[in-house]
Amino acid sequence: MTIRHPSRLTGLLLLLLLVVLAACGGPSVTVSREDPDQEIALTDRWNSTDSRLVSQTMIEDMVTFPWYNRFVAEHGREPVVIVHSIRNRSHEHIPVNTFINDIRRAMLQTGQLDFVASGEERDDIRQERLEQEQHAREDTIQAMGQELGADFALTGEINSFVDTLDGNRVTSYQVDMRLISILDTRDVWLGTERIQKFQQRR
Repeated sequence: MTIRHPSRLTGLLLLLLLVVLAACGGPSVTVSREDPDQEIALTDRWNSTDSRLVSQTMIEDMVTFPWYNRFVAEHGREPVVIVHSIRNRSHEHIPVNTFINDIRRAMLQTGQLDFVASGEERDDIRQERLEQEQHAREDTIQAMGQELGADFALTGEINSFVDTLDGNRVTSYQVDMRLISILDTRDVWLGTERIQKFQQRR
């Protein structure tokens, strides 16, 4: 009877283990770069394409309502809008800040609106002006009291509805937005945009 050396037996076992692990390895993964404007829908969840298209459609609709031409005729300038709040009341996590940035971009793309910063952004800029008064060269200081006041505040919310049957699912998103006159709190525009997605079980 031949007894193998323990170290050689251990080496053989390790080699066998490596072969087994290699055979059981999962599929390889490949990564490719895609056009960010092209939708790649892996699920029926809200995605970046939804955010971009909804914001563009709603802002384009907003500037076609009577309030816009009436304001320009009365004031001789473009209205100034502040995005006050967009609330996510849907069943899933939606990056609201990304949606707000898409709304701001859509407003600028129309060439018919100005918008001003809100919340923490505005506070940070005010702090920057205070620091300029103390530390910046005099001919480069941005004076206080020169902010552009907003004429209108944009608010909105995102809701969702889910219907399932036999493994199939229909997910509907509804985005409602209001444009409110800061002067007298009148609603000058109400907009609604809906998205419906069907996920079929195969």
